[in-house]
Amino acid sequence: MGSGFLTEPDFIEEIRMRRWARENYVPSGERDRAWHPIILEEMRRKDGEVSEAVLVG
Repeated sequence: MGSGFLTEPDFIEEIRMRRWARENYVPSGERDRAWHPIILEEMRRKDGEVSEAVLVG
């Protein structure tokens, strides 16, 4: 895999990381690339939601 993380998180830990990502959201240019891939993925999802809201609004 090569991500630098030794184990995959269990379901509960994944949910915690996704929640943390939403509560601590930062724009893409300010993100730490060392964050877990799940956190980065969830922030990218939120990027898409924000973009959709701007287009619809």
